[in-house]
Amino acid sequence: MNQTTTQRSSMTRSMVNNPVLRLLLIAILIFVAFSILLPGKFLSVANLQSMAVQFPEFGILAIAIMVTMISGGIDLSVVGAANLSSIAAALVLARLTGEGGAGMALVVAIPLAIGAALVVGSLCGLFNGFLVANVGIAPILATLGTMSLYTGLSYVITGGPAIPTIQLAFIGNGAILGIPYPVIIFVVIALVFALLLNRTTYGFNVYMLGTNQTAARFSGINSVRVLVRTYWLAGLLAGVAGIVFLSRVNSAKADYGESFVLLAVLICILGGVSYTGGFGTISGLVLAVLCLQFLSTGLNMLMLQLSGSSAAIFFRQFAWGALLLIVMVVNYYAEQRRQKTTR
Repeated sequence: MNQTTTQRSSMTRSMVNNPVLRLLLIAILIFVAFSILLPGKFLSVANLQSMAVQFPEFGILAIAIMVTMISGGIDLSVVGAANLSSIAAALVLARLTGEGGAGMALVVAIPLAIGAALVVGSLCGLFNGFLVANVGIAPILATLGTMSLYTGLSYVITGGPAIPTIQLAFIGNGAILGIPYPVIIFVVIALVFALLLNRTTYGFNVYMLGTNQTAARFSGINSVRVLVRTYWLAGLLAGVAGIVFLSRVNSAKADYGESFVLLAVLICILGGVSYTGGFGTISGLVLAVLCLQFLSTGLNMLMLQLSGSSAAIFFRQFAWGALLLIVMVVNYYAEQRRQKTTR
């Protein structure tokens, strides 16, 4: 009897002290709750596919911000860089395949457009890294400025209207064995960055730098090189997100996904990424993405069913804020309890 009680107590402490396990439990509870409240709707194939094509956009951006937060900084310019990247890709496609263009085959034009988006995103990231690592500007101020810079440049290039293109629609609408391409892209990126952060010297250096910059420098870590590489990776991911944007909406706009910055930061906090740096896991971030997607979709469907009003879609803002507060309160008390047990 005592042994069983001890085992249960140990499992409870493990659940309380592990944010990933808590998020997993929350995700399961949300999924089961809406499956019961919305029988035949929440678990429908159409709804599951709809959710699957929605979360990769802001999920990729969240990974980009997560990497910079682990290093002790933040990148608020990822959406601006993503939109600028998508505009670059759309312009390349319009120039090479549109009327009056070179008439180049799609098999050549599409890789060039994707390459252009990745190059533009990388350049945006490198510029952010230069401002933070070399010039010494605080990350939140530097990337706040470049967010406006990239968005303004996008408006200058487009003149305001969207640039339509359908050549990349196969990415946004295609699937393999029923799994949408955007989900596959997100999973691959998550796996790559999980390995990068946990199995490489670079990953160790990023965590070390975020934990204590002074100690990291005295231990021989080149902080400038690590920071530049970190913001370059964030910019590269912004380029990938820009491609997903373009493939999903079949147009490139300067102001697409304006709310994604706050959403991506929210995902990072929910996923257990420390805003002071030095801690964060891909598994926690992925679970946070799923929690938000399940909650927003379920509440939208439930409110629409109860009220019959299309205005219910705006209820997701309340859902996101409520979940953030709940998880932050739980994390706070869990940390207080952990500190008491270790004394």
